[in-house]
Amino acid sequence: MPDKNTADIQVLGKEIILNMLPKRIQNSHKGTFGHVLNIAGSTQFSGAAYLSSMASLKVGAGYTMLASCSDTVNTIASMAPDLTYLDLGQSGFGTIPKDAIKFLSAIANYDVVSIGCGLNQIGGVSELVVNFLKKNKNSYIPIIIDADAINAIAASKSFVFPLNSIITPHPMELSRLMGVDVKEIQQNRAKWAWEASREFDCIVLLKGHETVISIPSGKIFINHTGNSALAKAGSGDVLTGMIAGFCAQGIQLESAACCAVYLHGLAGEIASKSMTEYSVLASDLLKYIPLAFKAIFAG
Repeated sequence: MPDKNTADIQVLGKEIILNMLPKRIQNSHKGTFGHVLNIAGSTQFSGAAYLSSMASLKVGAGYTMLASCSDTVNTIASMAPDLTYLDLGQSGFGTIPKDAIKFLSAIANYDVVSIGCGLNQIGGVSELVVNFLKKNKNSYIPIIIDADAINAIAASKSFVFPLNSIITPHPMELSRLMGVDVKEIQQNRAKWAWEASREFDCIVLLKGHETVISIPSGKIFINHTGNSALAKAGSGDVLTGMIAGFCAQGIQLESAACCAVYLHGLAGEIASKSMTEYSVLASDLLKYIPLAFKAIFAG
């Protein structure tokens, strides 16, 4: 654990989250609650694009634009009329082509960008990710970097993190970034999350049991909600979408991360009460996010 003289360590609780949550005002429209650009998906992992995009709406974002390859856009558009879409074309590998960077130049039109869910790592995707992050290195638009975007950074050794960014690795992904054994990371999760946040000068959300959110200044949040119901493919994609959705509504990125992690875990707990920890799917979390909100508002 980091030295408590230099790190402010807090356990997330209901009162902290209630103070961080974005406010809902009645005199509003979809623009009031923010625009999300979610660069996600491939033909192999179209579910990740769907889950992350829908999760941002479930926590209150005004609208979400899914930017993906042609097949994924066509597949999801047929079942998710709540989303908007940006067709980036498609490589021969069923992924977003690397030259799609030309269609992603107007991120200033959005309040937050998420990149990585289900992108895959073939067909030039890694090059696309690295070029996108380099191009937006000095952008103040919050950028959430997850999954295959993290893997692209690790593989390229191009550790470029925009000014207002957050990475959301699981222990293996952090191991690839830091060159540290997974077992060592798991033995002292707060320490390594903090080391990574200082090295990369960005917020690090280390997923897993008792998720750790580390801010470069030394502020660390530890979350205790959640259970084994969350140990399913797609759960992390829901979390990324929730972070984006909260951030779109105008709160600080660290607050968005804390709210998302706490409510994501709480949704898993509530879902498991009726479905058991064995049977909860990532898509079920979308249905239980509203109940997680109700639980913290209940007092």
